[in-house]
Amino acid sequence: MSKTRYETDYHRWLEETVNQLRERNFNEVDWDNLIEELESMGKSDRRAVLSLLTRLLEHLLKLSYWEAEKEHSGNHWAAEIVNFRAQIQHRLEDSPSLKPELEAMYAKAYPVAVKSVSKLFSLPEDAHISLEQALDEDWFIVDKSEDF
Repeated sequence: MSKTRYETDYHRWLEETVNQLRERNFNEVDWDNLIEELESMGKSDRRAVLSLLTRLLEHLLKLSYWEAEKEHSGNHWAAEIVNFRAQIQHRLEDSPSLKPELEAMYAKAYPVAVKSVSKLFSLPEDAHISLEQALDEDWFIVDKSEDF
């Protein structure tokens, strides 16, 4: 069985596929692999937002509740929070259809974030950060006048 261009030189396959589509040469398009790639792109965007949301929640939990490390690492966590929020926002601007999926992503991300930070320190029982708080660029649970 001979290998296809898709299997032997992905970048070349991509260039050829784009050219075939531009030239409306639809009979030459490798439809099966093109469809697989498009589906993969959608899954990749979803996974990226889920990963960014998990990291955002981890950093918010650290900044909010890890008193022993706040003085040493608080500024770094705050900067990462700004970065993660911006990256999520950019992804949602590029793919607004992901917005309705945020609640489901949050439901997956939050327990992972809690489990992750619980390996570092004990969270109080009432520890909670909502999706709305997490995505609000002006929301930080710590006292903003406090210099950490």
